[in-house]
Amino acid sequence: MIIAKQQVIDMIEGLPERIDVDELMYRLYLREKLEAAEEDVREDRLISHEEVVKETTKWFK
Repeated sequence: MIIAKQQVIDMIEGLPERIDVDELMYRLYLREKLEAAEEDVREDRLISHEEVVKETTKWFK
């Protein structure tokens, strides 16, 4: 997944003056995952809660 440079700049501008590198990496990772989830919603690539429950109950039989 690719995010726009401006999105990264906006995110960095909202950070405190001093931030741990691990925290920065986590926030970038989280941003990437949120962007991917939003794209899935836009493209209607969703599974209902009921479908998830139905499928996962098979795992425990």
